[in-house]
Amino acid sequence: MSPFHRDRLRSLRLAVFAVFLTITSLATAQSPAPIGYTIILDSPEQHLIEVQMILPPGAPVRELQLPVWNALYQIRDFGQYVNWIRAKDRSGRAISVVELNKSRWQIEDAEAGAIVDYQIYVDSPGPFGAQFNPHHAFLNLAQLLIYEVDARSAPLIVHFSHLPDGWHIASPIQSSADGEFKAPNYDRLVDSPVEIGNFQESEFNEAGGHFHVVIDADPADYDMEKIVSALHKIIAAATSWMNDRPFESYTFIYHFPHGPAGGGMEHAFSTAIELNADTIKQSLDALTSVTAHEFFHLWNVKRIRPQTLEPVDYTKENYTRALWFSEGVTSTAEGTIRLRAGLIDEKQYLDRLGEQITELEQRPAHLTQSAEESSLDAWLEGNGYYRRPERSISYYNKGELLGMVLDLAVREASRGRASLREVLQWMNENYARQGKFFNDSEGVRQSAEAVSHADLSSFFAKYVAGTEEIPWNDFLRSVGLRVEAVSNTLPDAGFIASRNFDGPMAVAAVTPGSEADRAGLRVGDTIIELQGKPAAQESRQELSSMNPGDMLAVKVRSRRGAERELKWKIGSRQEILYEVKNLESVTAEQRARRAAWLKGEAQTADSASATSTGAATQK
Repeated sequence: MSPFHRDRLRSLRLAVFAVFLTITSLATAQSPAPIGYTIILDSPEQHLIEVQMILPPGAPVRELQLPVWNALYQIRDFGQYVNWIRAKDRSGRAISVVELNKSRWQIEDAEAGAIVDYQIYVDSPGPFGAQFNPHHAFLNLAQLLIYEVDARSAPLIVHFSHLPDGWHIASPIQSSADGEFKAPNYDRLVDSPVEIGNFQESEFNEAGGHFHVVIDADPADYDMEKIVSALHKIIAAATSWMNDRPFESYTFIYHFPHGPAGGGMEHAFSTAIELNADTIKQSLDALTSVTAHEFFHLWNVKRIRPQTLEPVDYTKENYTRALWFSEGVTSTAEGTIRLRAGLIDEKQYLDRLGEQITELEQRPAHLTQSAEESSLDAWLEGNGYYRRPERSISYYNKGELLGMVLDLAVREASRGRASLREVLQWMNENYARQGKFFNDSEGVRQSAEAVSHADLSSFFAKYVAGTEEIPWNDFLRSVGLRVEAVSNTLPDAGFIASRNFDGPMAVAAVTPGSEADRAGLRVGDTIIELQGKPAAQESRQELSSMNPGDMLAVKVRSRRGAERELKWKIGSRQEILYEVKNLESVTAEQRARRAAWLKGEAQTADSASATSTGAATQK
């Protein structure tokens, strides 16, 4: 088809869509009229998408907003990618568009409705971005759809136009026979990622729900049957643990690129996950880990939600003190789900627990920054200095550990009759199912006290709001475990690098006088390759597996964009690692408490009573 005929066809389709919306508006005069979007995908090589937004009759003056953040707790200013924007009334007469700030516009003379057209550049890869290229399109829609400020609650109708030949669409929002995607409001729409391309897919039922798996990758790089088998186990374990399934259908979207990858983004009815293809070929451990985490988010953060994140404000930072719970305790739940699913065993679980304790203890900032402060400071994570160990801790890391010790504290206070499971189920029943939101850390404390019938204010003051050292052995003793500090000689590359979610691996610190320093590595350099492979999430594990004296080869890019290749020998350093081990003598009561803990379940009345008696005898 010639460009002329293609444009004529496009204009005809858009005109028909506009007439349809007008008729729909007249037919539904008693409810908010729908807003229509047509997303035009005809410039994949240039990564350009054109959007037409059709506004129904209403106020003569409208303000239009493109979010400044989405998916990550970072201001990313998606307005920077808008090439042009223009508007006209329903008769086709041009109306003025006035820019109010870098992400907001105003139109006038729109009382009879208006048509807004704009072009936006879309090429941010990964589950936290929006990307359009000749291979596929993956869209977090908040990053390209402008909304009418006073009409976020209005229903929406979305069409996708000019898809390349052979491409099809997957989204947790089901489309009608004519390709319409309908959402009750803007928030629901942009919480529904869209994959468009030649992906592979599978469907299955589990725990009474229907599941859709979408994979954008070379089929030679993964085994769909094995992935689906793992998903069955994760879903069954999570839904039985929460005794709940707040959806009819759910979509898993996976990307397995060969380059840098890693991470997942949760949504209320779906998740998008990206992992390196070589990593999942070796093992599904990384896939089951991130999948269990993101799947549990459908309860924790998407439905069991802090009040400070509601309603979402797309125009500025949304501060909360509760990310240690919403993200970190989700990681606690991830471990329990994988244990219940049989995807890891007790040793693997305790090894990870030791690694998490080591990570926290090795960051000097754990003595100066609380879990609540780390949650508030999430908006600084895009800055390299902030991620340095003397400046910050991770709310993921400390939150996961707080979830573990809170579980043990609730068990101890309730004599084994309650656990973290009961805390989460109580919050699900009293907040999520009632459409309510919890009051950050105070809401978590109240929930834990409701099931344990104990005063936990000291716990939250010391370890959540405060920076007191967590006495690991005091908590772990009830399950027959202790933490032991072990001195090891470890390889030392001479630098510290951090990776911000799906961003590049950046050098945050270089040890003065080290081999890395003498080789020319500098703070702010971006590591492109390590040992001839693209730098990715697994690069840290690769570094830790090297031996002192091994030759390290890296390719880096300076802040000014110059690329260079560096080589130096790995050094060594003494480091304290923390391992979780059995007590020298473990009682039957402690073993019973541990068995229940590893299952993520409270103890029966008989076993709980026995454990309490045993604990009292030890004292």
